[in-house]
Amino acid sequence: SMCARQELREPEKVSLICSLLRQSPPGEFGQVVQDISALVRDDKLMRQEAARMGACHNQNNFTPIQINRRTVLLTRYNNLGGNRFFDPQDKFSFEFDHLRGVTSKPQLHGVMLDEGELWRETLHKGLKAYVSRHFPEGNCCVFRKSLGKRQMFVACIEAHQYQPSNHWNSLWKSDWTFALTPFTTQVTGIFLVQIHYFRDANLHVTVSKSVSETLNVIDRSQFATDFMRFVKAEDTKFHIAILENIQALSEDIWEKYLRRKLPVTRTFMNWNKLLNDQHMNTNVSKTEVLP
Repeated sequence: SMCARQELREPEKVSLICSLLRQSPPGEFGQVVQDISALVRDDKLMRQEAARMGACHNQNNFTPIQINRRTVLLTRYNNLGGNRFFDPQDKFSFEFDHLRGVTSKPQLHGVMLDEGELWRETLHKGLKAYVSRHFPEGNCCVFRKSLGKRQMFVACIEAHQYQPSNHWNSLWKSDWTFALTPFTTQVTGIFLVQIHYFRDANLHVTVSKSVSETLNVIDRSQFATDFMRFVKAEDTKFHIAILENIQALSEDIWEKYLRRKLPVTRTFMNWNKLLNDQHMNTNVSKTEVLP
């Protein structure tokens, strides 16, 4: 129709571009940008919106980048504004181009070595040791923020497996927030797991959960030990719950949604061989397919 062939106005294009980019699975933002660019055919507008939405995408997913042979997470907790981020470990800041994925203009970023920074470094050391043991592809960082006179800490964990050649990508991330207060503090953790499988299907799985616990605050060493124990316990419970749900879902599908009951052998059936053995004339291709 004439209406369908009319060119979209720029605000409508921007709304559609942002909506699609916002849904980009972890590890696939660049591919989504390329696909939309081929449809929109407006390079200037695409660069503008991709840069803006890329910043949100990277911060939401705790995207790790390599700079000075170290890994830094891009999060809203170390965003200094103007696409500039801060590395609390090496005490410097840098600009990041979300469209090209490159860093530039590094400079020193002074941090006072006060009591809060000593706590942050102790927590970072404990978290890094934990992540290196339990996450093969994991990264982490501890940030601190001042809210008035309160010292706030956020511990971030990111672990991903991007395997587009095998038709799947996945991300695990969590952040743990608490204030440095005498005697006790409330620790709140938020988990998010995202999986995208796209071989002969388009399956998106998103699982999230929040937890909270009160921990004692006596000294840095004691609190770091208790904090790591709490993180490990909650990580384990979350991991087991996901595996149990996947197993239950798999069995439910096998048992309830097949049109007839079949023995579950979890093996491939060579339909072509079966047909040939029965001397049936068929044009079935010589490939193995799932029963």
